[in-house]
Amino acid sequence: MESLTECVQTLGTEGSACAASSDLQTPQLSTLTWCHLWGMNQDSDSSDQPTGQDPLLLLKTLQLLWTKKEMKKLKEEARQGFAGLEEPLAGLLAMLEGSGDWKGKGHSLGYCIVTELQLWMKEHPAAQQSGITLKKLQARVLNILAQCPANLLDPLISIYQLHTADRNYLLGHVSHLYHRGDYKEAAVLSIKLKLQPDQDVEKMCTPLLLQDKTNLVEDYVGDYPELQSKLLQILDTWCEPGFNIRDITSRYQGLAGYKPEKFNRKMLSKLVFRLLDRFNVDPALCPNVVNQRHLRTLNYLFYKRFVEKTMTQENWTDHVQPWFPFQSTVGENRWLQGHLMQLLMRYCDLKTAARWAQRCNLPEEMLPYGVAEELQKLQERERVEEAAKADHHEERKKEGYYQLPIPRANIHFLQTWEETQRCWEKVLRPGQVVGIDMEWKPSFGMVGKPRVSLLQLALRDEVFLLDLPRLLEQAVTEAEKEKLPHFIQRLYSDAAITKLGYGMSGDLSSLAATWSALKDADKQAQGVVDLLTIDKQLQKGSVEWKRGGRKVDVVSPEQSDEDRGSRQPEKGLSLLVQHVLGKPLDKTEQLSNWEKRPLREEQILYAASDAYCLLEIYEKLCKDPESFGLSSDLTGSLVGKPSMKPRAKKQLNKQEVLSPSGQQCEGHQKETSCPPAPISPKEFSVVCDNMLQGLGRYLRCLGVDVQMLENEDDHRKAAEIARQEGRVILTSGLPYQTLRSQVAEGRCFSVNSSEKAKEQAVQVLRHFNVQVSPADIFSRCQVCNCNKYLKVPRERMRQLVAGGGQALEDSPAGCLARSEDEPGRSCGAATPHRGRLEGLEQRGVAAALVGGTALQVAAIPPGVLDRAELTDFYCCTHCGKVFWEGSHFGRVVSQFQDVLVATGDEQNIYELS
Repeated sequence: MESLTECVQTLGTEGSACAASSDLQTPQLSTLTWCHLWGMNQDSDSSDQPTGQDPLLLLKTLQLLWTKKEMKKLKEEARQGFAGLEEPLAGLLAMLEGSGDWKGKGHSLGYCIVTELQLWMKEHPAAQQSGITLKKLQARVLNILAQCPANLLDPLISIYQLHTADRNYLLGHVSHLYHRGDYKEAAVLSIKLKLQPDQDVEKMCTPLLLQDKTNLVEDYVGDYPELQSKLLQILDTWCEPGFNIRDITSRYQGLAGYKPEKFNRKMLSKLVFRLLDRFNVDPALCPNVVNQRHLRTLNYLFYKRFVEKTMTQENWTDHVQPWFPFQSTVGENRWLQGHLMQLLMRYCDLKTAARWAQRCNLPEEMLPYGVAEELQKLQERERVEEAAKADHHEERKKEGYYQLPIPRANIHFLQTWEETQRCWEKVLRPGQVVGIDMEWKPSFGMVGKPRVSLLQLALRDEVFLLDLPRLLEQAVTEAEKEKLPHFIQRLYSDAAITKLGYGMSGDLSSLAATWSALKDADKQAQGVVDLLTIDKQLQKGSVEWKRGGRKVDVVSPEQSDEDRGSRQPEKGLSLLVQHVLGKPLDKTEQLSNWEKRPLREEQILYAASDAYCLLEIYEKLCKDPESFGLSSDLTGSLVGKPSMKPRAKKQLNKQEVLSPSGQQCEGHQKETSCPPAPISPKEFSVVCDNMLQGLGRYLRCLGVDVQMLENEDDHRKAAEIARQEGRVILTSGLPYQTLRSQVAEGRCFSVNSSEKAKEQAVQVLRHFNVQVSPADIFSRCQVCNCNKYLKVPRERMRQLVAGGGQALEDSPAGCLARSEDEPGRSCGAATPHRGRLEGLEQRGVAAALVGGTALQVAAIPPGVLDRAELTDFYCCTHCGKVFWEGSHFGRVVSQFQDVLVATGDEQNIYELS
């Protein structure tokens, strides 16, 4: 009789022959042979191995069908194969352990086999295992779970009943993965098996944060409020002043994918506020992060007041003063008061610092040198200077800004129900035209939604200002509490009354946040005119606006050069007022604390002007729409329902809290009558905020002119670049509201932060109607954004590589330069280079482009130069990066095929006009 070893050798020969035979014969021969072999090997322990058909030969059959894409036959063979296995669960593991086909992302062969077995098991419940056999299978499948794609986790956990496995064993396995350095895999498996309550949240989440896997951290604590609070407290501790973050990062220096540049207080602060908002946790749990946010707000207020000079002294004081601890930025926080003194010393003089030291009642030991001496001699002088400044301010306002044409006595500030009754009777008359605006206290990025503090209703001869907080205080019964929302609902739903607004859907969403009864007001609204729609039409017809929101000189002719230099460009409603009525709105009261009572006279006039100007704009446009480039049937086309779903707040600095899904730019929120005109990527230029670098790389890959902020850059730098270079700002989350105010309407777009970079890119392209053709792909350097390439033949590139990158003579066709050439020279071509290099010489110095940029020939991998299909290489003329045609182009085309447009252009992808 043959020995067992000889049988195995014979079997291997038979198996090879079987593999070469037909698909139908393979499983039959192998089953007989394996049954014979296993029958001879009865002494071995095979309790967890299949004793029927060979699962590996079944796998080969399925692989062949998968390659042929015969999916129907594959599923039939799989089900027949499962029935032929003595132990299907063990057989599945053998197939997964013996093949790498299941490790790819997406719809792989392994995924198909696993899901088919899962369906088959439902029809054959008797095939399920239990007891010691199941435990052995569970131990095997755990090793597979650590390296399988996400779409296989749930099916395998279900098939092998891992939720019934011993919890200590599961925790031990996850701990083994963790100590092996597989932090992501350990966390994902913990989430799937719901092991988080028995784990150390700081230990599990710290390496994930260092690897910039914040989404996984959020998922890890997502279903456990106690863990959410623990994580937030830990993150807040790391943001404590004096805490050295390196004490955390030093433990993980060898961590794969370690991104220390993203692990800083700024990133942690953003994460904490996102988690506070997502999990609805009280911000008081994180005092350090809240204080840091207050400090950034304080810095922002100083910037607005003393650098931009767009905030009045009164508004600035309202936000900073300490005698309203629950409403102000500084409040009674000594740490913030100390920083306030430092900022005052930096931006102001000793007298101003002394005045604030007196207001804060700071102890003398906290005062910088020289401030204490000013405390006793400043008050009277300050009062005189402020009075003179106020007089000068009033004079300037009358000269350069829109003024209310009605007497001050016709502006009514209503604080009682009796006063509102007369207002409502006038406003609700049929045929009435009402200008509507609202004000609320700016939130400066803090968690929560705003509540409307003031509702302005402008009629032809008078303006009513409704003090909503005071009226609500007086409402005792339910009927009284419903008076205001009932009135507002009647007003918006009455088609006989024309309601004028600017960004009306944003106002309606703020009303819905104030009264839940008004959540459907936008759906019921009739007879509304949103002048933002008109503004967008005017922008399309204006040369200045068409050029992309660059600064427009909207200062009136009679203003001085000094005023022109300090005035910021007008935007939003102020720009529309300037365009139609001749003078802009004075927006210095926009950042007022609208919850503080009593309101100052300047606030009352500002609020009344904001509502009344809508009446004058509407009247002038209706009288002569053609002179503004608008259609003659202006009234009929505008009056109707709001043009969009309420998604964002109306004004920049009135509201800085976003919805969880992320805001869109105003141009996206208000659907216009026609989409924007199609443009090519060459005509589209953007600046990406520093949290959207992945999106920026995708857009640059598609030929868009992209500038990206560095991680350490402040968000406001995006607005500076956008204004200087005419770019559109792409951002996400809280910075959107800040940036939106600093550029023209429609020039700031907020992408959905919950989507991946590729989906974000598609969203941007579709919103701005950017038509990408295959010729646009890789038309820009992925490293430096340059759109000029130098074409180098393969043989010349081979010479450069072999010679260690020796110099090439400057030539008209190629614009290559030796490294000692004049560094100030640059290639004069406006488009990528097409011609081949002529007259190249080796000079024994580093190969460099004109301007001194060295060609990066050393980065070309071995073997690339030997590929027959490559005839040319393309060198970026700005950074020297070398490119060649490969499979990446096809992948990009495949990824973005839904937005690509065919042009019939067959030119080389790097030879673009």
